[in-house]
Amino acid sequence: MSGTFSCDVLIVGAGIAGLMAAHRLEAAGKVVVVVDREERVGGRILTEHVAGGWADTGAQFFTVRDPEFSRFVAEWLAEGLIFEWSTGWSDGSLLPPADDAHPRYAAYEGLMAVPRRLAQNLTIHKAVNIETVMPAVAGWLAVADSGAAYQCQALILTPPAPLSLALLAAEQVALAAADQAALAAITYAPCLTAVCHINGAINLPEPGALQRPDHPISWIADNQRKGTSPRVCLVSVHVNPMYSRLWWLSPDVELAGALRRELQPFLAANATVQEITIHRWLHAVPTTLHPERTLLAANLPPLAFAGDAFSGPRVEGAALSGLAAAEAILEAIG
Repeated sequence: MSGTFSCDVLIVGAGIAGLMAAHRLEAAGKVVVVVDREERVGGRILTEHVAGGWADTGAQFFTVRDPEFSRFVAEWLAEGLIFEWSTGWSDGSLLPPADDAHPRYAAYEGLMAVPRRLAQNLTIHKAVNIETVMPAVAGWLAVADSGAAYQCQALILTPPAPLSLALLAAEQVALAAADQAALAAITYAPCLTAVCHINGAINLPEPGALQRPDHPISWIADNQRKGTSPRVCLVSVHVNPMYSRLWWLSPDVELAGALRRELQPFLAANATVQEITIHRWLHAVPTTLHPERTLLAANLPPLAFAGDAFSGPRVEGAALSGLAAAEAILEAIG
């Protein structure tokens, strides 16, 4: 994509935070453009097509505790977009699955159905990689590697904090010392994930998922029992942060072998692992969070930062952060 585009607010990142911010800003009458370097929306929410089925690769479910986010969830439930999957998970012991009474929601067509729903009627430029942002006379100028230029009054950055800082540093945009320190303090844990195509069945406790944070394989979920992949047994696997770091540079063939060994005890008789697709998420889970839902930069044209590192490492956290960033921008530009 090339050309010059003008808008009131440019949002970098079409994940949940960016999409929620766009909704709030458009409702207030602002002209908004969302850009994302991927050819899809969703950020770390990703549903993949594998072996004729569908599997959630990134985020597996979401919860809701805040009334502001619950309004959206109620709409999605009424539309039949999402459903309550569980109120807790087994840890692999003989005890019943832990139940904390908080519903975990999933989507019939995979969790990516949620950002796709949010993206409807928004102006989104996909496969646009913003390389530089710089203050301009009337706000900001952002330039993509394709040469596309975006002139905007205000800017919202939703990538992981290290990526947002690197984007600003590319043109030596100087944040206030306190803002720079606050963003630099945010840290993330990596996560190796995989989708495993099983010929046969896998034995997992109800409702078809196992959560063991201290085990090398911290999450195993059967997308067939979940309802995402009714015709094909596809299993989503997450490696815990410590082992993700340990195995990060291992070749895919070695990782696949390790995952096959870990899954073997759960396979039904005569079941086999046919195919394993591996993904590496470097900034998967925020581990050191910013204390507020957003950060509005000082001493610069209106610039807000958002994402799940600002409101908790959950889908809901990203949503609330996006809404807070939108409110901060509205206060700044009127």
